[in-house]
Amino acid sequence: MAKSFVRSGPLAGLRVLEIGHYIAGPFCTRLLADLGAEVVKIEPPGGDPVRGWGAAVAGNAVWFSIHGRNKLSVVLDLKRERDIALQLAARADVLVENLRAGQLERLGLGPDVLQAANPRLVIARISGYGQDGPYRDKPAFGAIGEAMGGLRHLTGYPAGTTELPPPRCGISISDDLAGLYAAIGLLAAVWQRDAGGPARNGPLPAGTGRGRVIDVNLVDSVFSLMEGMLPEYALDGRIRQPQGAAIATAAPTNTYPCADGKWLAIAGNSDLIFARMMAAIGRPDLAADPAYATNADRCARREALDQAIAAWTRTLPAAEAEAILEAAEVPCSRLFDIADCAADPHFRARGAVLEVTDPLIGRTLHPGPAIRLDGEAPEDVVGWTGPAPGAHTDYVLHELLGLPRAAAGPA
Repeated sequence: MAKSFVRSGPLAGLRVLEIGHYIAGPFCTRLLADLGAEVVKIEPPGGDPVRGWGAAVAGNAVWFSIHGRNKLSVVLDLKRERDIALQLAARADVLVENLRAGQLERLGLGPDVLQAANPRLVIARISGYGQDGPYRDKPAFGAIGEAMGGLRHLTGYPAGTTELPPPRCGISISDDLAGLYAAIGLLAAVWQRDAGGPARNGPLPAGTGRGRVIDVNLVDSVFSLMEGMLPEYALDGRIRQPQGAAIATAAPTNTYPCADGKWLAIAGNSDLIFARMMAAIGRPDLAADPAYATNADRCARREALDQAIAAWTRTLPAAEAEAILEAAEVPCSRLFDIADCAADPHFRARGAVLEVTDPLIGRTLHPGPAIRLDGEAPEDVVGWTGPAPGAHTDYVLHELLGLPRAAAGPA
């Protein structure tokens, strides 16, 4: 049985314990599992609440096929089976949790307790606002990270164009970003623990041998992406405003309507690309006009330029307009929906879309790995799909922990 759950990849042998639900923590551990780590996911009785989200087959959420893939599911009531959780933490390299700040301590599993049981344990904590600060105890979900982190302001519409509220990006981007930062942070802490960082000369020094606590939150994760906006504000009080589909610093860069009701994103930023683009759309006169000679000139006349481009795109289906511009080496793309992604030959050729069989929901599609090593996609990125709640409880408790069955009940 053990061999069927052994993962391969650069993180093979790394033991991860997940005490998480919904998105951020489980997203972090899914990335680690895809790279070969052993991930033991502790679920409460009834399973991760995210199992109730979205489309389902026979009561099994199809999203969880991805969300829980390559993980060993163990059902534990942490209020009654704390000692088993401690034993799992004692054999782990890393623990990832995204409970509300302070909840781990209320369960009697705070970092002091966990690292007393395992001084080498690296603990990644993901929360709404962080483990300290005046907002520490406030509840938060992904939408709040977008709002306070500054992203939702930027995804709004330009002033005066509509009274609609700023839209969200359509996915839980705050949770995903926090999961990514947690993965980076814990790998850095594991490196420091085990290798200590590169020496100036000679072999690597010995690592510290001790774990650390990584503090990541949704708000900071979004805020970290705000590029130069903070120093711009410090400079003279300027506040970047929503731009819609365009950007203020380059033109033509926008999204244009096509004859079939679809949209085409075009980035004709450089002078050479602009000249090729104007020739392709039958407007070489604009490329020859000194008023459009530089990017600064084009930015100053963005509205007129966008109108000229849209007049051309409106005459063609998006795929045909895309093909014409691609032949002229102009960066562009139709706005893909998920059906476009699933069918696209590039996604398929690179293994970004994988066909898999899930015992709970049948034949389905999974996203492949975003990371390639040595130019190759991992062959077994989907070792197994998201399991039923507690599918591996017996294996983890008795095979991995070595608990006799009589001692495996509630503490």
